[in-house]
Amino acid sequence: MGKKFLVSSFLAIIVGILLVGGGVWGMAFTYTNVARENITTPDDASIPSVPVRGPFTLKAQADVIREHTLKMTDGKTFAEMPRQISKLDVEGKPILDENGKPTMIANTARDIWITATTLITALNLGIFAYAFSAIVLLLGLFFVWTGVIFYALSRKY
Repeated sequence: MGKKFLVSSFLAIIVGILLVGGGVWGMAFTYTNVARENITTPDDASIPSVPVRGPFTLKAQADVIREHTLKMTDGKTFAEMPRQISKLDVEGKPILDENGKPTMIANTARDIWITATTLITALNLGIFAYAFSAIVLLLGLFFVWTGVIFYALSRKY
């Protein structure tokens, strides 16, 4: 019985050390990649005027991008805006075609949402990377602790 505990303890400690290393590496990797973008939260963010580095500043930046995009699109999301809108003249009146129907053009305001969604998604993935790395780190610590307990049991039995 003691030999099984001894082998299990070494395996658990080795796996735990690998997981701790992976979790730390994941956090460092995420931090480095976020930091090199040199993003600073705007003054109206929930965490204003600070470099974006960790999960809280990533969330603040993602939220403020969404807020600004909603302001630019009159509170409408991508899905709530029509694909095409009437082409307007300088007076703001619809330009009609030869059949008397409004000439339709692409709604370029929707393009704002394409960019915003891309940025928000990237920021949210950074948050997810930090969370996943933290879980891996904690799991690694749990494995190391389990290995230590198994080692103590191997000495006793």
